[in-house]
Amino acid sequence: MYEIQLKYGCNPNQKPSRIFMEDGSGLPVCVLNGKPGYINFLDAFNGWQLVKELKEATGLPAAASFKHVSPAGAAVGLPLDDVLAKIYWVEDLGDLSPLACAYARARGADRMSSFGDFIALSEECDADTARLIKREVSDGVIAPGYTEEALELLKGKKKGNYNIIQMAPAYVPAPVERKQVYGITFEQGRNELDINGELLSNVVTENKEIPDEALADMKIALITLKYTQSNSVCYVKGGQAIGIGAGQQSRVHCTRLAGQKADNWYLRQSPQVLGLEFVDSLGRADRDNTIDVYIGDEYEDVLREGEWQKRFKVKPPVFTREEKRAWLDGNQGVTLGSDAFFPFSDNIERAHKSGVKYIAQPGGSVRDEEVIACCDKYGMAMAFTGIRLFHH
Repeated sequence: MYEIQLKYGCNPNQKPSRIFMEDGSGLPVCVLNGKPGYINFLDAFNGWQLVKELKEATGLPAAASFKHVSPAGAAVGLPLDDVLAKIYWVEDLGDLSPLACAYARARGADRMSSFGDFIALSEECDADTARLIKREVSDGVIAPGYTEEALELLKGKKKGNYNIIQMAPAYVPAPVERKQVYGITFEQGRNELDINGELLSNVVTENKEIPDEALADMKIALITLKYTQSNSVCYVKGGQAIGIGAGQQSRVHCTRLAGQKADNWYLRQSPQVLGLEFVDSLGRADRDNTIDVYIGDEYEDVLREGEWQKRFKVKPPVFTREEKRAWLDGNQGVTLGSDAFFPFSDNIERAHKSGVKYIAQPGGSVRDEEVIACCDKYGMAMAFTGIRLFHH
C-alpha cells in the first residue's frame, strides 16, 4: 500500500489528510481493521518505536499505552503479583502471558490517562492480551502480528470498528527525518541513541551502588522519555513506568506531576483502597475515577455529597493525609529519569518524597554540584548520561 487516506488531520477541519512515503515506496504498515486517524498513527508509530527499543534493551516483551503522542504508561512483561492484578482489574483473568502482563502494567500505571489509549505491542498479539484489550476503552493497537484468535477478538471491539494496525518488524526508517511547520520543512537526523549500560556508567554521587534491577529501570525510563513530549521525567519501578510527566515548560512541574502519578499508583495498593466495596453496577472506568477522588485531598468535601456515596456498598472512612503519607513512606527503590538536566535541587527534594533512590539524567547544569549534594543527603545514586533526550 502506497498511501492511507485519513478521515481528517488533528481536527475535523484539517483536510485532506493521508500518510505516505515521500520516496514513493510502500508503507511498512497494514490496516487490518478500522479506519485509524492522524493522531492514531502518531501514537502508533511513536509507541511502536518505544516498545521495540524496550524489547531490545531488556529482552522482554513490552507494551505502551499512548495518549496524544506521549505514553501514559510503558512496561515490560514481568509477572503480576496479586495486589497489582487487583488494582489493574485483571485478577479474574488468571495467569496472563508475558505480553498481557506488559500491557496490564502499561495500562494500569495511570488508568485515568490511559482511557481511550492507542496500544503498542512489541510481540505478536496473543489471545490473553486481546482479551485484556477487548474489555478496556481504547482507540486501537499496533503490533507486528496477531494470532487468529486475537484478531477475531479485537475485531469485535467498537461494533467492529476497532483500529488494528500491523507493523512490519523489519522496517528501517531513513536516517534523516523531515516535517513541515507553517509550510516550512524541518530536517534532522533520527535519534538513534542506544540506551545501554555504558550510558549509565558515570555515577557522580557518593553512593555508586546501582543494582541490576535499577539499571534495567533506568533504561526503561530513558527509552520512555525518548518518545515523550518534552520537558519530561519518568518514574519507574519493577519494570514499569509508574509516573510520567510530559510536555511541561518547567522541569520541577514535570517532576511534581509524574511524582503525583507515582504516588497515586502506590496509594492504590494501600489496604484502604483495596478494601473499598463498590456497587456491582459500577464499571472499571468509574471505579478508577472514584479511587482517584478517594485518594485525593478533596475527598472529605466530596463525602458530603450524598450522590457520590451511591458508588459504594459501604461508606468508606476518610483516608487521612497522615495515613497516606505513612503509606507512601513505604514506597522505596524508585528510579527517576529526566530528558534534560535538573537545574535546581527542588526536583530531587520532590523525587525523594516519592521514594526515588536512583536517578539518570544528562547533567550539565551550572548547579550540578548542588543537585549532587542533595542526592548525597538522601543516599541516592545518580548517573550522568551526558545525552539530552528532547522529543517534539
